[in-house]
Order: sequence, then C-alpha cells, then structure tokens
Amino acid sequence: MQYFQALKLGQKRVAKSREYLNKLTDGKAMPALALRGDKENVWEVVGEENLYAFVNESAGFVLTDNSGYILAIVDSQGYSKSIVQGVTNEQKENLEKSFMADNIQKFEGKVILPV
Repeated sequence: MQYFQALKLGQKRVAKSREYLNKLTDGKAMPALALRGDKENVWEVVGEENLYAFVNESAGFVLTDNSGYILAIVDSQGYSKSIVQGVTNEQKENLEKSFMADNIQKFEGKVILPV
C-alpha cells in the first residue's frame, strides 16, 4: 500500500476511535497515531481493532502532570489511535464499566503513545 493510501485509511481508523472516546469522555479525546512504522521505515496502517489501555508512571511513562492516567484506544500491537489525558481513578473505574458493556477488551502489552 502506498504511503498516502495508508495514511488516509489510518486517519479514518483514528477518527472512528476518537469519536467513540469522545462519547465516553465528553469530547476530551485527541487523535494519536494513524500509521505504525518499524526500524526500516516501512509504514503500515494502525490496526482496525479497538482495545483500551490505561497508562500511568508505573507503566514506565513519565507524565507531565500528576492528574492520573492516560487512556488510550490501541490496536492489537499497542499503537494508540486516540487518547484522553488526566483520567482520575473514579473516571477510570466508570470507563472500564463502559468498555465492558461495549465488549471492548483491555490491552495488556506495551502501549505506544505519540511523541
């Protein structure tokens, strides 16, 4: 797939995951990664599947504030397609219930966030 075709498809997948997160978080979702690359600069579209992950400093990330978690909708390889920053513990619990109700599975691997 050509780069621009891959980018266009990736942007559609990002928009879909962002729209879903916006419904759950009152419009706080931000777009993340539309493409995933490797060390040889081969670019692929982020995956179509939607999994959720909560990230905090215990996951090895240095957050710029102390407002809780980053919520990410990721593909099966951990590439984030949409994120929400500043999720509190109470919000995290409520969001997890929503994900369970919507049959969205939890991602257990390493999350890749936009730099």
